Amino acid sequence: MSPKTVCLAGICLLTAAAASAQTTFIPLDQYSYHALDRLEIKSGHLSTQFNSTVKPFARDAVAAFAWELDSLSRTNEDSLPYLHPYWHTLGLSAVDHYNLGKLLADNAEWVPDSTGFVPSKHPLWHTFYQDKANLLTVNQPDFFLAVNPLIRLQVGGESGGGQTDFIATRGAELRGRIAGKIGFYGSFTENQERPPYFVQHRIASRKAVPGIGYYKTLSNGEVDYLNASGYVTFGVTKYIDVVFGYGNNFIGDGYRSLFLSDYAPNYLYLKLNTHIWKLNYTNIFAELTSSFDKTHGDFLRPKKYMALHQLSMNVTPWLNLGVFENVIFSRKDHFEFQYLNPIIFYRSIEQAVGSPDNANLGFNAKAVVAHHFELYGQFFLDELKVKELLSDRGWWGNKWALQLGGKYVDAFGVRNLDLQGELNVIRPYTYSHGDSVANYTTYNEPLAHPLGANLVEFAGLARYQPIPKLYLEGRLTASRQGLDDAFSDWGGDIFVDYDNREQEYGNRIGQGLRNNLVNVSVTASYELKHNLYADLSYLKRKVSGGYQTYAALPHENTDFFSVGLRWNMGRRDYDY
Repeated sequence: MSPKTVCLAGICLLTAAAASAQTTFIPLDQYSYHALDRLEIKSGHLSTQFNSTVKPFARDAVAAFAWELDSLSRTNEDSLPYLHPYWHTLGLSAVDHYNLGKLLADNAEWVPDSTGFVPSKHPLWHTFYQDKANLLTVNQPDFFLAVNPLIRLQVGGESGGGQTDFIATRGAELRGRIAGKIGFYGSFTENQERPPYFVQHRIASRKAVPGIGYYKTLSNGEVDYLNASGYVTFGVTKYIDVVFGYGNNFIGDGYRSLFLSDYAPNYLYLKLNTHIWKLNYTNIFAELTSSFDKTHGDFLRPKKYMALHQLSMNVTPWLNLGVFENVIFSRKDHFEFQYLNPIIFYRSIEQAVGSPDNANLGFNAKAVVAHHFELYGQFFLDELKVKELLSDRGWWGNKWALQLGGKYVDAFGVRNLDLQGELNVIRPYTYSHGDSVANYTTYNEPLAHPLGANLVEFAGLARYQPIPKLYLEGRLTASRQGLDDAFSDWGGDIFVDYDNREQEYGNRIGQGLRNNLVNVSVTASYELKHNLYADLSYLKRKVSGGYQTYAALPHENTDFFSVGLRWNMGRRDYDY
């Protein structure tokens, strides 16, 4: 998106109304998301403070949810029959209360009367760590600032590798609020990484580090990169928030997202979020990076754009339904201003301007059941002709993706044991386009599923927190995907123009070179101090079928062990 366009839109919105109190957001890789997901399920009803389908979450909404839940769980519920009947069978464990305390401490600026600020037992030089959650805190009537270090150190090795793999990340983040009107956030890290061989191959083939984008190549598979994100945020009214920044977003309730995931590198965006009554409406206008070949050296990367709407409604206290649409397009040196319309369906605009743009539609749903279960799903529609679908002739143009999943907290009566299962099905040629500029990607990485299309995948997760500071996680992803060789296009590679498809009819999921992938990992994390974790992990990856036969690549099958230390950051997982 042109900076002039974004600045103009921001100025118009700022002058249209007085800004209201504004918040910042919890980074997407934090522990908070699973904790909040679990607590929402245990409450038996959907949060009224935020829409958990659209991420990242606003800190003020999270603090309000955690404060209400913590207060009610510590109250004699029988004496409060008029309060939320859905709270009555919470049964929160000691671990749940620990997690609630962490949520309140990490978002203390939004806790009533600043009671979330937990004094540190050992402040440094009477200036640093006065509260246990932040290295430096400034909390004045018209100014709030929190500064924290970002550190992730990991070392490991893999079977048959003969080299040491590692990650070394150092940086800092800050967040704050000015006069209760403007919120701001910024993070910056400097990184060196030598990932497992299969990730090195992915970097070499995509010309991008997964989730990062730009990088410099060092010796023996090592890469060097900077990663930065930031935004400013303000409220137009009590119900509408505006964010202008550089970062990532996630839309969905599953482990994967078929709409918009945080797997892709950061991008420039303008986001409007309207939360009123039972409705949540999100608009995102983004400038993306088109596919390119880095072998030609440094040059100005080609641009493309995305406009997105996501509308959801809590139709009952336990059921949320939503509709999603977006369009990917390219114009020479400017945004298509007709796509700034925040209401109308993009397909009608696409037809009106006679454009070849890539418009998509989607539907999502989520239900919490019996204080233990959550059922969720997504349906992404790239193109569909009902006549062809009913004929079952395998027409190439029926492009869609389906996700079905479920979560089970306190599984089988074991407190703090949470299970999740998810099925993802993506038809051939979904997310691709006749114009490679308009495919569903940015900076040579997918915007949705990291594997692309033409696949069936199962993901299973088990999370167990037996004591407050110990986190155990097991993950299994198993997929069957149809891939291409150098002379064919069977619909798995979303970067290839679908005009080069192999056939009009007879297309089936998994066609082409059949590739089976199993990725299993087990991780144990212990919290040494507030948000300081020691990790021990094991990953086993096995590939069989067409991909291995065609590519003849070594080390695609691997056993990878690692130990690590991280501070105020999530793990870096290789789950593809």
